[in-house]
Amino acid sequence: MITFDDVCFAYEDRPVLQHITFTLKKGQSLALLGPNGAGKSTLLRILNGLIFPERGRYAFDGETITKAKLRDRSYSKWFHQRVGYVWQDAVVQLFCATVEEELAFGPEQMGLADADVRRRVDDALAYSCIEHLRTRTPYTLSGGEKKRVAIASILTMNPAVWTFDEPEAALDADGLAWLSAFFTDLRGAGKTLVFATHDRAFAGRFADATLMFDATHHATYSAITSEMI
Repeated sequence: MITFDDVCFAYEDRPVLQHITFTLKKGQSLALLGPNGAGKSTLLRILNGLIFPERGRYAFDGETITKAKLRDRSYSKWFHQRVGYVWQDAVVQLFCATVEEELAFGPEQMGLADADVRRRVDDALAYSCIEHLRTRTPYTLSGGEKKRVAIASILTMNPAVWTFDEPEAALDADGLAWLSAFFTDLRGAGKTLVFATHDRAFAGRFADATLMFDATHHATYSAITSEMI
């Protein structure tokens, strides 16, 4: 489903990704591990078509993802409905006046009927245990509440691929328990997951493989082993 073949990327003259190669099949889960600044967030942005490799190839469902490809509005809409991105800082992701509007935005852009949009919003609010936040303004929420709203806003889109940048950030103990149950449900539903984390135990529970970044911005792909958990 996802292929990186010798992908390289640099910000100006500063290399951030160096010769990254891996393949992820439908329903598999990949954890991105390594120090801050090693390239994990950059890889997630490439996965979501926000930036593009300077060298090498990123393919999604057999199609090479390029800037020109995503200029095609029909293809871009298809692609962004299938790949969801939960940012590390939920403030970057949230922009609507109320939580309800935030959750409705994606399905509305998909062109769903009003009744289907309302159903998706209601289901996501209930599943995420944030029904009481329906009419709240996102910027007034706590960090953990913002993270749940950000995740729920992707849930209403029901993407095949979920990407997360440090999903545990800003969550308290109850939020972490909910997140673990959510990841279990995503895995059970056959979703493909790619997530950056510093928690090896979390990676061991929810990933089939890891991409371990080092300070030189190279990364080593390996299957999860019991020693990592």
